[in-house]
Amino acid sequence: MAKPTIVLVHGAWADASSWNPVASELQSQGFTVLAPPNLLRGPETDAAYIASFLAQRTSGPVVLVGHSYGGFVITNAATGGGDVKALVYVDAFIPDEGEFVFQILGGSGSALAVADPTTVLDIVGYPGAPEGDAEAFLKPDTVHKFFAQDLSETDRSLIATGQRPITLAANTTPSPGAAWKVLPSWAVVGTEDLIIPPATQRSMAERAGATISEVSASHVSMVSQPQPAVDAILAAAAHVGG
Repeated sequence: MAKPTIVLVHGAWADASSWNPVASELQSQGFTVLAPPNLLRGPETDAAYIASFLAQRTSGPVVLVGHSYGGFVITNAATGGGDVKALVYVDAFIPDEGEFVFQILGGSGSALAVADPTTVLDIVGYPGAPEGDAEAFLKPDTVHKFFAQDLSETDRSLIATGQRPITLAANTTPSPGAAWKVLPSWAVVGTEDLIIPPATQRSMAERAGATISEVSASHVSMVSQPQPAVDAILAAAAHVGG
């Protein structure tokens, strides 16, 4: 039976290169791996883009993987294009219909759930923004202390340098759907995650009926310790039949 295609969707303040350690290992095992750009504009817009990508760039079964905010995107893209058979969430949001990022993080103890967001984020305008919207960048200190604290100083600095911003609207727009209700899912929980605290990750994963594994790592566990993410993806692929 043909192996499923693995599609890796990055989260906020990242790009497809955040999946490099995972992608290279999967490719070495014979999988076709694609890591499209996530627009980071909002769940509906971003999911429509990924669904279109899936419809045009994949054939046969797909395992769809999301990191962080990418979890919002795969949750809504999975039923919109391509033949998605399984979902894998890595240090990710697994929202139900109607939930949004700031709501999920509120009261969670997240480093981003603070009274004054400008203490951890740099908020800047962008051309063509709807009234009241802006883009959020992580302050370098936030990257070093909370986002990627288990990476080398060099790698943390590169994340701060090359980060792609997410709109505030993406964090306040409710999830239109919840594909995990109709697809099997796997979740890797980073027990040292300070962005989406592990208890919050675990609660969402349990609600989704996901097969849960853990890794003692930061919010970017797929970079610092990629094997647990690889293992979860392989388990999903085996379930699909690859």
